[in-house]
Parts: sequence; C-alpha cells; structure tokens
Amino acid sequence: MAEALRIDQASLIDNERERQVEFTAEVDGEDRDFAVKYSVLKELSGDEPDDDALELFERFSDEIVDVCLEAAAQRPAVSLVTISENDLE
Repeated sequence: MAEALRIDQASLIDNERERQVEFTAEVDGEDRDFAVKYSVLKELSGDEPDDDALELFERFSDEIVDVCLEAAAQRPAVSLVTISENDLE
C-alpha cells in the first residue's frame, strides 16, 4: 500500500453536478486524481453536504486520506479514483 498521500489544496473543487468533491493528490511521488462522493461525506458527518461539501471534506480529511490511500493502492490503473460509501470500512 502507498505510504503517503498529500492533497493539493489548490485543486479542491466542489462538483455539485456530480455530487462529489474532486482533487489532485500526490501518492508516493505520483499525481493522482480523486473524487469523493457526497454520500461519503454524509456517512462520515451524518449531515447532507449541500452547501458545505468542502467544509465537511476538510473536517474529515484525515479519514478521507486513509480511504483514498487504500483505494489508490487497490486501483492503480484508473485515471480517477472515485471514493464511494462502499470504500468506507
């Protein structure tokens, strides 16, 4: 499994149409694109991420980073690693 994931804070966007937060992160020296579905934010926070998806993402970023690391290791060939509630333990 990858050792570290560093989110490029400048790349964070709230894609309301797709209902996900998107970003680029460096995983062991390689840039990877990620999308975290709103359903993940709702599962972590208990609140529907309507106008505060980026705030919820920041609040639960430690948990999200862990899930993203695991998903990136499991899906090394995908161009966009999409995190859904199924990726939560």
